[in-house]
Amino acid sequence: MKLRIVAITLVLFFVTTLAYSQSWIPLVNQPNDTLGLGNPLLLTDGTVILHQACGPQWYKLTPDQFGNYVNGTWTRIASLPAGYAPLYFGSAVLPDGRVVMEGGEYNAPNGPNSCNGVWTNLGAIYDPIKNQWTSIAPPTGWGSIGDAQSVILPNGLYMQANCCTTEQAILNPSNLTWAITGKGKADVNDEEGWNLLPDGTVLTVDAYVFKKNSTGKNYEIYNPTTGSWRSGPKTGTMVQLWDSYPDAQYSSHEVGPAVLRYDGTVFATGANGAPGEPGHTSIYDTSTKAWTAGPDFPGDLDIADGPASILPNGNVLMLTSPGIFNLGGVFLEWDGTGFTDVTKGNTDAPNISSYYGNMLVLPTGEVLFTDFGNVWVYRSKGSPNPAWLPQITSAPTTVSREKSYVVSGYNLNGFTQGAAYGDDAQAATNYPLVRLTNRVTGNVYYARTTNPSTMGIAYTGVASTNFVVSSKTETGLSNLQVVVNGLASAPVTVNIQ
Repeated sequence: MKLRIVAITLVLFFVTTLAYSQSWIPLVNQPNDTLGLGNPLLLTDGTVILHQACGPQWYKLTPDQFGNYVNGTWTRIASLPAGYAPLYFGSAVLPDGRVVMEGGEYNAPNGPNSCNGVWTNLGAIYDPIKNQWTSIAPPTGWGSIGDAQSVILPNGLYMQANCCTTEQAILNPSNLTWAITGKGKADVNDEEGWNLLPDGTVLTVDAYVFKKNSTGKNYEIYNPTTGSWRSGPKTGTMVQLWDSYPDAQYSSHEVGPAVLRYDGTVFATGANGAPGEPGHTSIYDTSTKAWTAGPDFPGDLDIADGPASILPNGNVLMLTSPGIFNLGGVFLEWDGTGFTDVTKGNTDAPNISSYYGNMLVLPTGEVLFTDFGNVWVYRSKGSPNPAWLPQITSAPTTVSREKSYVVSGYNLNGFTQGAAYGDDAQAATNYPLVRLTNRVTGNVYYARTTNPSTMGIAYTGVASTNFVVSSKTETGLSNLQVVVNGLASAPVTVNIQ
């Protein structure tokens, strides 16, 4: 593994439709934090929280009255437990609406000047109702967690990797205890990312040569039923994605993000192999279980750590840059056949490297982007295929504020996890939100959702989620929609009393 840290500087710049003209829009109100914010997570009440780099603080972005995040406002939420101020860590929004974060490549227990690479095993869980963080003990025997990947499994449990070993563990959110899992992992977890697949398994692309005479092209599948990993069959053509320059002994072993698209293919990105060479890509078909070689990035671009995100039109947005950790960012869209440069309008891009960036799919279909300084949203062209949208089959016609209800339907957890990064950050949004829009005022309110019946993607049966109507919601007739990964269902009428 290779230590790298963002040179954090702050540069200031002074909704519900999905068919936008393509553009980058800076938030009207930029966050006022000199350390910079990253690791955005979407809470189940429609707000977004972002973490202060090498700091104990989290901030919340609340959209305006019409659900517009560009005009949103910032508030500070509770600080992390004393001594825990990480950078690059595992995280997820749990099915019950709480947030879990684990580890950190860096930690600054005595302020940002003490931010050092320690691969900490600290962790914490956030209750948004109480606005409170609580420490979590690490799995027994784990001396590190670091910048390790995580995922919410279809059964709703949180699985966390140990960056520096082949170990994984599953957290029981009710009592904050761990159970060891992941037998048979071929190589260490370091630098790898995890992708939840439609069949409920988890895909990872190995970032290390795991045995003598290995080709360096290996992937593994985790089966939650057996709790074990197996190397995937060598079907099709897989290319090496991890960086091996200048040689395997001294390489960074970085890979790029992988995103599951609506067509059932995982678009996996890679880092450079030598100066001046482009990064490679590879495509995994979840139906045929076969790999094909994707196109190389233009010029000398690659993604040696960095963000990517699914878009409402099914394309993948990503941040590339030249070489390993070099500046000169370029935003690209992948449409399944080729790349389009969509950098125009983001004036920070030439001054950042891919690993600076984080992405998050917003309920509006926009993608929130931060680079530890500014925050934008990206509005893409085109509209989603109607078959990708959530479909409501059962919902209450009359609701009261501060009461709990159930909505049911198809596609409530979507067909993809949303945005990706890999080992350093996770920003999955494959859980249903409930949006209420008053028919008279147009004001938008999110009803906090909890405990969806499944967290599996591409679920073919009827799923459901609980939701609680906020006390601030206006009374009268409203449109109720279920939203997942920025895609909204057709509205149904509800009378709020």
